[in-house]
Amino acid sequence: QVQLVESGGGLVQAGGSLRLSCAASGRTFSRYGMAWFRQAAGKEREFVAGISWSGDRTNYADSVKGRFTISRDNAKNAVYLQMNSLKPEDTAVYYCAADLYGGYSSMERAYEYWGQGTQVTVSS
Repeated sequence: QVQLVESGGGLVQAGGSLRLSCAASGRTFSRYGMAWFRQAAGKEREFVAGISWSGDRTNYADSVKGRFTISRDNAKNAVYLQMNSLKPEDTAVYYCAADLYGGYSSMERAYEYWGQGTQVTVSS
C-alpha cells in the first residue's frame, strides 16, 4: 500500500510562486513514476507534470511548460512541483499520483495511488 500526502498549497497573487510537496510511504518509492494532476471546480482532472522513477525524464502539460518544474528526492520519498508565474487559471486542487511501474504518463489510468489533494488559489 502506498500513501501520498500533499502539502504546500495556499492563496497567492497572480505572478507569484508556490512549491507543492508530496510525501510518499513505501520502501520502493524510488521505483515509482510520479505525477501531479489538478482539478478546477466544475472541470475534469487534468495532467500537469510527470517524472520517471529515476528523475531523468519529465513530461509537462503545454499549459504549464516553462512555468512549472517537477522534481523528486528519492532519499526523502518526496516529489515536488515548483510553480512560478502563477495565473488565475492555475487555481485548482492539485493531486499527487504514483505509478508503481515507473512511468510518467499523462493518463490518469496509469496511476494506482492518489493523494487527497491540496488547494491552490491564484488571485488576479
